[in-house]
Amino acid sequence: MAKTLGELAEYVGGRVIGDPNVVIKAASTLNRAGEGDISFLVNRKYYRDLKSTKATAVIVGEETTEAVVPLLIAEDPYYTFMQIMVLLHGHRRHKRVGISSRAAIADTAKIGVDCNINDFVTISDGAWIGDRCVLYPGVFVGQGVCVGDDVIIYPNVTIYDGCKLGHRVIINANSVIGTDGFGYASHKGLHHKIPQIGVVVLEDDVEIGVCCGLERGTLGDTVIGQGTKVGDLVTIGHGTKIGPHCLLVAQVGVAGSTTLGHHCVIGGQVGIVGHITIGNNVTVAAQAGVINNVPDGQVVLGAPAIEANQGKRAYGMIQYLPEMRQNLRQLQSRLDRLTGETTGQSPEAKP
Repeated sequence: MAKTLGELAEYVGGRVIGDPNVVIKAASTLNRAGEGDISFLVNRKYYRDLKSTKATAVIVGEETTEAVVPLLIAEDPYYTFMQIMVLLHGHRRHKRVGISSRAAIADTAKIGVDCNINDFVTISDGAWIGDRCVLYPGVFVGQGVCVGDDVIIYPNVTIYDGCKLGHRVIINANSVIGTDGFGYASHKGLHHKIPQIGVVVLEDDVEIGVCCGLERGTLGDTVIGQGTKVGDLVTIGHGTKIGPHCLLVAQVGVAGSTTLGHHCVIGGQVGIVGHITIGNNVTVAAQAGVINNVPDGQVVLGAPAIEANQGKRAYGMIQYLPEMRQNLRQLQSRLDRLTGETTGQSPEAKP
């Protein structure tokens, strides 16, 4: 699909600086863009690239004299770029296959209209699949699972019995929803499995990445709030409650019975202990270890995680600790000599 820059500006509610009639056919980065491409610029440190880019147009947040190409001025350049990407390229298109004769669908399962159920999908007794859903090969839907409308489930996903998926949920390949929580009662050296009678609930517009494991609750449900996006290789423990519109980057581990508020951002490889509460609008930097409650709006980093400004000062000192230790030993030695001279006694030998 090709559009003029003027047409794109009208579509996104922006304005054009330069020729509105240039034709845009695709989207690309500033450095890779060529003729017919549109790109975007958010970080000011890359403004110098506006002078060398071969893009036909660039989306920016404010006017600048550094550009040599037409500009599309938008309040939120990255969001605008997303809108244009969707317009020009669209999302992945799923092949229409109807309901494959090689899918195993229980007689008591209910399938909505316009669904595409691929080969070797298994849908168990009492499961409910909404309208316009896509289930790729190898998907297993357990007994009594409820799936909303417009859900996409990629190959080899397993959804255990009783779990509930809202509308427009996306689950990427090889993830497991509703596995038993890691719950055992240790008695006389043996670990006895505790039944996990809760389920996993994925609210509307949730996306789960590749190879994730979401555990069902021991007693209550594990809930992933509306619009939350979970990256690849993430584990979420039993009974955890994650609020709406959070972002969990790849390789995060959240232990059981933890609560996260809304609009939290959890960086890659973060570990969060169980039975704590993380407030709303919290950001946790990559590789942090969170062991205590975190209040609303705070940014934390490090292991153990502490407030970001304090953490930067504290962790920034680590490289100087050997030198500081040596200086302290030298100061102690001088102090011992001075003390000995004052008292007329020899200082004790130090190790």
